Amino acid sequence: MKNLDDLLSEGVQGRYVLVRADLNVPLDGETITDDGRVRASVPTIDKLASAGARVVVTAHLGRPKGAPDPQFSLAPVARRLGELLGAEVALADDVVASSAHAVVRGMADGSVALLENVRFDARETSKDDAEREGLADDLVGLVGSDAAFVSDGFGVVHRKQASVYDVAKKLPGFAGGLVLDEVDVLRTLTGDPQRPYVVVLGGSKVSDKLGVITALLPKVDKLVIGGGMAYTFLAAQGHDVGGSLLQEDQIASTRQLLDEHGDKLVLPVDVVVADRFAADAQTQVVPAESIPTGWQGLDIGPRSADRFAELLGTARTVFWNGPAGVFEFAAFAEGTRKVARAIADSDAFSVVGGGDSAAAVRSLGLPEDGFSHISTGGGASLEFLEGQELPGVAVLEGRG
Repeated sequence: MKNLDDLLSEGVQGRYVLVRADLNVPLDGETITDDGRVRASVPTIDKLASAGARVVVTAHLGRPKGAPDPQFSLAPVARRLGELLGAEVALADDVVASSAHAVVRGMADGSVALLENVRFDARETSKDDAEREGLADDLVGLVGSDAAFVSDGFGVVHRKQASVYDVAKKLPGFAGGLVLDEVDVLRTLTGDPQRPYVVVLGGSKVSDKLGVITALLPKVDKLVIGGGMAYTFLAAQGHDVGGSLLQEDQIASTRQLLDEHGDKLVLPVDVVVADRFAADAQTQVVPAESIPTGWQGLDIGPRSADRFAELLGTARTVFWNGPAGVFEFAAFAEGTRKVARAIADSDAFSVVGGGDSAAAVRSLGLPEDGFSHISTGGGASLEFLEGQELPGVAVLEGRG
């Protein structure tokens, strides 16, 4: 697929370039609590602006219901993006209506503008091809048919949405640096990775990760299970998990995985349990098979963390997606911290699979340069490793 360097070699001075970025950041009111995705979008946008392009950025935030909703406005993102670029970023008040047209028409060479949350337009996520194409036509109408499209939001390339997929069929499409790097890294993992290859999966639900677990088990040397989904595996082994998160409808599937790949699956041997889900809950460390009635597991225990760290220390390739516990609460963050630290301290080619794992790296104060790659797209990463086609990549490769 053509990339940003190909576009820059054509020359973009005075040309409109529509960039689909991933700026879906967590907010506390109007305060961005983790600006990782904004910072990741800067290199592509800056290269285009520095080359004289008129850069029109489209992105989403949260899950609005297809209509404007102030709590999901991109205004805080526009301010932060402007700070990082060192130049004002004009924000349109709408997606493709009068404000968007006025902002885009008023752009100078080398300037950057951000359209309001593209999911304020219900056509963005429509399952109806004609509706999505209608929004894509309106986006092209903003920037002109001689514009270019740069896909740089890896976190959305697994979605067949108007600003990700349909626009790329109407304008010359190029992969931004972020998307290109992400795809290259994931192809390394799915090709011939150095061994031992260890995958660490956490998060709350087995159902969210069952596909990727099934796809990866034949390919990895060890697959470490943490987070809330570990309790469904423990239940599949016949253990009482107390009040811990449990997906009873997944027990049969996890039991089958244990029967077929028990030599590769690594589960917690002890857990930190709490009498309630709260930052100030009473806690105790118990064997994984002895969780008291009414108590819930919210983190892996110290023996599990040491066991996982020892295993990670021998790895040559590591993929990590999902925290080991409820790291947002200090009392249940130590398991995730130890796992992340072990990966960062290893000599392995290490990939952090986006989402909560990337947020944990930053919120726990761990060095980002300790990892070979921190992905911006958790869901997209998992679907790629699962072997699914990513529509936003396929269209850039002419397969859409």
